[in-house]
Amino acid sequence: MRSKHYLPARGTASSPYLVAVTPESAGWDHAGLHVIELGAGDWYRADTDHDEVVVVPLSGSCTVSCGSDSYELVGRANVFDGPTDFAYVGCGSSYTVSSTAGGRFALGGARAHRQLPFRYVAAADVAVELRGAGNCSRQVHNFATADTFEAESIIACEVITPGGNWSSYPPHKHDELTETETPLEEIYYFEFARGADDSPGFGYHRVYGTPEHPIDVLEEVRDGDVVLVPHGYHGPSIAAPGHHMYYLNIMAGPGPERAWRISHDPAHAWLRDTWPDMVVDPRLPCTRPTTSRATAPDRPEREP
Repeated sequence: MRSKHYLPARGTASSPYLVAVTPESAGWDHAGLHVIELGAGDWYRADTDHDEVVVVPLSGSCTVSCGSDSYELVGRANVFDGPTDFAYVGCGSSYTVSSTAGGRFALGGARAHRQLPFRYVAAADVAVELRGAGNCSRQVHNFATADTFEAESIIACEVITPGGNWSSYPPHKHDELTETETPLEEIYYFEFARGADDSPGFGYHRVYGTPEHPIDVLEEVRDGDVVLVPHGYHGPSIAAPGHHMYYLNIMAGPGPERAWRISHDPAHAWLRDTWPDMVVDPRLPCTRPTTSRATAPDRPEREP
């Protein structure tokens, strides 16, 4: 039986949405995600209302307009082409996404109370990290994390995991307000590279809880699927051999501080101590952006 925290591709909305997750539909209070698909010459208009929104091209390019200002997002051919430029729209704003050639675009949202300015960040300015080592190597695009981009509540990043590797591992959680954790709801949105024979990719994602806050999710995930993480340890996210895995993380929570602090599962945290003697997967980075920041295997890991 599928978990209620697993949302299959195209199972949450109708056109133009491929994904539609709101705090209300997720059964929580802060994080949301919409993925829209636009044909050539199409446009999409929305009001952010109580949310701040990041517009992230998954495939294709677009123009994002808000008030009298517009930004051209060059975007990318697909999510495995490296980081993309993106736009930020503050709460209480109306905005439009239009595309000359068409494409798919993620609209990550989080509840906010303070309206911040409409902004643009170029792909070359997105911080890129290589985390982990060996078959736990992954590439992380920290485009809107707490230490790289100003926002009120949203925290967002992208992760590329080479086929056969484990990501979000060792498992970790962020569901308490302590010196070592900040409570954050989290959305995982997945896409996969097709195989050499054009076969579709897939992977697996795990979420499990504590005796005080139980949760039990183990799902096969494919293109366009979503997994919600309201609490508990999450990881691993496993990419099937032959298929690189991508996921977009959208996070937000009730804490007084916009921060990203986690606790690893003590039963598996020892694995990180083995990384200094291992090399990062040579398949990474998938592309080499103009500006990058590599993380040594022994650097303390934040997430995912």
